[in-house]
Amino acid sequence: MEINVQTTPEYLPVDRAHVLRATISLFKGCRDVEVHLFRAKWSPQEVQAYNWDRLVTPPAEADDKRAVHNTRTFVLEAFTEKERDQLVSYFQDHYEDRISRLEGHTLEFPLPAGITPLSSVEATGEMGLILFEKIPHYSLPFTVHGFYDLSRHTPAG
Repeated sequence: MEINVQTTPEYLPVDRAHVLRATISLFKGCRDVEVHLFRAKWSPQEVQAYNWDRLVTPPAEADDKRAVHNTRTFVLEAFTEKERDQLVSYFQDHYEDRISRLEGHTLEFPLPAGITPLSSVEATGEMGLILFEKIPHYSLPFTVHGFYDLSRHTPAG
């Protein structure tokens, strides 16, 4: 498994600034399927804890509260550095032979209003979610889901 995780900058306005993507070698009949990982749950207290004005730029239209809400949700879906490292270790321990690559990046703040959070994307025939908490050996203290879109990948043949 190739692991490429961006070094955390010295300063981040918030700890929840890390995103991860896994590439599964063979998944649902397709090769090299990219799965975008995200936190699926958080507390109402966490929503109130952030200075959102420093994290999200105002929307193009001043009354577009949905755009700001979406980007806030996107931030809440991100991982802390500790969570990111726990997730990388979990994948190394349990999926070394199935995941070919793990990539981690740090969000650059402020983020533009209007980013679509992964939790808002509806599963269809080609797009879906992996609910890691449903896997019997899942042991991390936070809920992780993975979004994939099979239409973007080559069928195994």
